[in-house]
Amino acid sequence: MASAGIGALGSKAFGNNTMERLAGSRDASLKGNINHSVCYWVYHDIPLDQFCLTLQDIGMNSIDLLGPKDWPILQSHGFTCAMCNGAEISLYEGWNHKEYHDTLVDNYSAMIPLVAKAGFKNLICFSGARKGIDDLTGLRNCTEGLSRIMGLAERYNVTLVMELLNSKIDHKDYQCDHTAWGVELCKRMGSEHLKLLYDIYHMQIDEGDVIRTIRENHEYIAHYHTGGVPGRHEIDETQELYYPAIMKAIVETGFKGHVAQEFTPSGPDKIASLKKCIQICDV
Repeated sequence: MASAGIGALGSKAFGNNTMERLAGSRDASLKGNINHSVCYWVYHDIPLDQFCLTLQDIGMNSIDLLGPKDWPILQSHGFTCAMCNGAEISLYEGWNHKEYHDTLVDNYSAMIPLVAKAGFKNLICFSGARKGIDDLTGLRNCTEGLSRIMGLAERYNVTLVMELLNSKIDHKDYQCDHTAWGVELCKRMGSEHLKLLYDIYHMQIDEGDVIRTIRENHEYIAHYHTGGVPGRHEIDETQELYYPAIMKAIVETGFKGHVAQEFTPSGPDKIASLKKCIQICDV
């Protein structure tokens, strides 16, 4: 299940004027099969309030990877945060090492109720770096640590979403670097409130076989990120993945969550690049 959308949050939360303005700004050319989001860190030089207005013109209503201090701005525009952050220590200090468990349990125990109160759904988490431990030990440690907060996540209807990242180029030694490892963790947890963030860019680098992997494991995936390979730039004809086919495969699984753009624009006009890539993904 995706983050709470506008319908779930309702006009009561944001006011009828906000909802009417949002509805009136929708780009009628978007087909509605893909719920589009975007990662703000790529556009952090644009003030968040201004960025929301720009996204409304495109026809979007979600931004990824923001924490509690930014949520009021999103809410004032009738936006959702399809992937919340702010409870993690870092990508490399994660659930796979027991020495971080107490801090992570405290952080996530404080954040989960805030996510729910804001009307959002997904909260990101990370495996951490291996730092010498094998994959089985990492699975055991993650299961042990996450079990301490899973009841809280279930009670608040918040999904913890572990991101799959490549360890070949960008995040050396990161443990959750293959879908099979992440899926095994989800199976061991046995809860609908732990799922995966399938980053298409990262998984193309570390394992490839993107469409088959999505089809076979979609029940464990709560969210998707995009990015061109090589270089993590625009997802167009300059790179090796054909995103319309990937998006069609995602739609065919019945996915109702969000797909967030996380490419780094290579051209001078970031917003023009974003619009282009939204259209590529809007199958």
